[in-house]
Amino acid sequence: MPREVTLVASRRPRRGRSPRRGRQEVLVAGDGMTIGIIGSGNVGRAVARLAVRAGFDVVLSNSRGPESLADAVSELGEHARAGSAADAARNGRVVLVAVPLKACADLPVEAFTDKVVIDATNYYPARDGQIPELDDASTTTSELLQAHLANSKVVKGLNSIAADTLPRLARPAGSDDRTALPVAGDDQAAKAAVIDLLDRLGYDAVDAGPLSEGWRFQRDTPAYVAPYMGPGGVADARPTSAERIRTELRQADRDHQAIS
Repeated sequence: MPREVTLVASRRPRRGRSPRRGRQEVLVAGDGMTIGIIGSGNVGRAVARLAVRAGFDVVLSNSRGPESLADAVSELGEHARAGSAADAARNGRVVLVAVPLKACADLPVEAFTDKVVIDATNYYPARDGQIPELDDASTTTSELLQAHLANSKVVKGLNSIAADTLPRLARPAGSDDRTALPVAGDDQAAKAAVIDLLDRLGYDAVDAGPLSEGWRFQRDTPAYVAPYMGPGGVADARPTSAERIRTELRQADRDHQAIS
């Protein structure tokens, strides 16, 4: 049976309200703040576009080197530049990891010290190889990443929506049809920073709890990808409320997740 979990829909505090005690300083776009993006695939590029549109600077990286990103940087404009993974991690106030799970072992650990890291990875054994700790459900992808990047603050997010859907469903704050994305993390300040960033990218958030609860929106769960698509797939992307995501997260059954 699915376990009960308390889930909180989160929005940015209204202007003029004091942040909750212990919360990390609110992210402010347009003040030269940089988002580091490791992985230039569909998710990395989609987030880069949203970030630049929101007024952030981005450093984009991939495994092939900065020279391979000339076209992507040109498309993104003056607020984007290419760099190594270490450059992206060191310069990013928040760093998105959007690479195949198997590639996380190659991340430059020291460059992530004290960084807020968004883990957008998903486990696909056919691509990543079998990982026993994930196959037997004794841990989650984000807990593995947190163990590897021990001096960072990992938050699971941006893994449960198709990349092509991200720009289609982004909406200004306060929109009635705003879509919510799930997040999970152990560090409350880091999680608040990620929730604030999502808000500026055009999304509300549902706090699923600590990293150990991140399995609720991993691959093959009700909250993974399907809630954001209609019968026509990506072209039929549909806004999805926080209430819907909370329901899907509660329905997740770890005993029935596929491992193939």
